[in-house]
Amino acid sequence: MENKITLKKFLGHLHTISTHKFLVMKMCFKCGMIKQGLLHDLSKYSFSEFIPSVRYFQGNRSPITYEKELYGYSPCWLHHKGRNKHHWDYWVDRLGKTTQLVSIKMPYRYMLESCIDRIAASKVYEKENYTDSSAYNFFVNSKEYSVINETTRKQIEENLYYLKQHGEKETLRHYRQLYKEHKNEK
Repeated sequence: MENKITLKKFLGHLHTISTHKFLVMKMCFKCGMIKQGLLHDLSKYSFSEFIPSVRYFQGNRSPITYEKELYGYSPCWLHHKGRNKHHWDYWVDRLGKTTQLVSIKMPYRYMLESCIDRIAASKVYEKENYTDSSAYNFFVNSKEYSVINETTRKQIEENLYYLKQHGEKETLRHYRQLYKEHKNEK
């Protein structure tokens, strides 16, 4: 695929990220997470993320995935994950003066936002093939989670499994209750 920026790719990517942001915002609002819903993924509209994502836009998956396949890494992703606390990668750091990586447990509100982010991304990319199992299946079948904090991994898995078992409406009610219970956690 040619990696030129075209008007079609520009508009396609703008539509994709705006649809995703709107879905996350709507679900966050239902969970009482107003500020997180408003601020979710604003960095995707920055020059550093938007232009490369237009270049690698395909429409059926994240442009970041494609860029990683081509080059082994994505500067766009490094920018994005470093500015968005709902990504577990944000919470990975080097231990002191060593090369050992440590993964810190995500604060609960960001973990819930991460679940909502995965649900919205699954809806956007899977379109009519989306089911309440989609986000869970993507999470458990992904090999990229090797450095994720074990507590965070279990929480995300449990919360996405809840969606698979109970459907979206009940899940968002459940997430709202969990958010209330953990709202002040640091």
